[in-house]
Amino acid sequence: MAEPSSSLRQIAQSLGLSHTTVSEALRGSPKVRPGTRERVLAAAEAVGYRPNPLAGAIMSEMRRSRMDTFRGVLAILDIDGPENRPAAAVRYHAEVTGGARSRAEELGFKTDMFVLGNGGMSLARLDTILRSRGIRGLLVLPVREVPDLTGLDLNHLAAVYTDYVMKDPVLHSVCPDHYMAMMNLIPRLRALGYSRLGLALSRKHDERLLYHWQAAFSVCVAHQAGHTKIPPLIADEITREAFMRWFKKEKPDLVMCHHAEVIPWMESCGASVPETHGFCSLNVNVNIVPCAGLDFHPRLIGALAIELLTGQLLRNDCGAPKIASITTIPPIWVDGPTVRSAANKPVHAGKRKAKRS
Repeated sequence: MAEPSSSLRQIAQSLGLSHTTVSEALRGSPKVRPGTRERVLAAAEAVGYRPNPLAGAIMSEMRRSRMDTFRGVLAILDIDGPENRPAAAVRYHAEVTGGARSRAEELGFKTDMFVLGNGGMSLARLDTILRSRGIRGLLVLPVREVPDLTGLDLNHLAAVYTDYVMKDPVLHSVCPDHYMAMMNLIPRLRALGYSRLGLALSRKHDERLLYHWQAAFSVCVAHQAGHTKIPPLIADEITREAFMRWFKKEKPDLVMCHHAEVIPWMESCGASVPETHGFCSLNVNVNIVPCAGLDFHPRLIGALAIELLTGQLLRNDCGAPKIASITTIPPIWVDGPTVRSAANKPVHAGKRKAKRS
């Protein structure tokens, strides 16, 4: 590969243009006429020039702010927007964003948030803004539906998604390990004495995760001893009426669900949490009330996604990858007041110690 500085000079001399014009053309600056830009791109390809996506942003910002620690600007994209997101998901997104911003700052990057639909923001307009500002790194926040970025030209961008699957186009992603979460969760709950484990899930949620929750739950019930098989409640929306019908019919002694709002519904059916029944949150980060369950480290997900993104930038690795990687983060168990403690788990009759005579 040719040296960047010598290549720029070579291109400028061969075309009779200034170094600045060539540099701006390669960055996609709207200041350069389309015909001139096409000439520059053709000449750059001829000499094998490949621009460093960080160089222009670094020099531009250093000229403005004189901050010698600045490395570039990264864009954080919110496709749904907070107004279209449940309050529980807003909290999770805030943690992912917070972790991303903090890690970016530690690495010398600034971050700017872009919300689709906010102020007429479209993917086409976003593409224009990113090009004009020399922003080459894009972090995409989790989306309720399967995200679609086909309206965005990724050839000049390095991009990372912070959830499980991005199809249009395929991107590298950092996300929770939902399958392993369930595989580790059920033995823990069994060790606490629960045998009738009930699972309540949003159908669209699990579909977006390629049914990892349901798959792991079915495997555990089928292959781990001590389970009473209870059909899970899978619905487009977990309503009070549907939940209570399922709870009364199937009689689980513990419910696994994302949202703690089902606890009062359990109590309306005669349950007492945690005295007679348990509740386990499949994501404690989306609940306000204290409860036992899984912490998926949303701040860590944001931080690791930034590390992956900046690594791509430093390697000049832009565009959709041919083979996308998925970096999964295992959750940790969080004790809480909605399950019995290990000391208070029931002792089965066959395991009781014989009384001394």
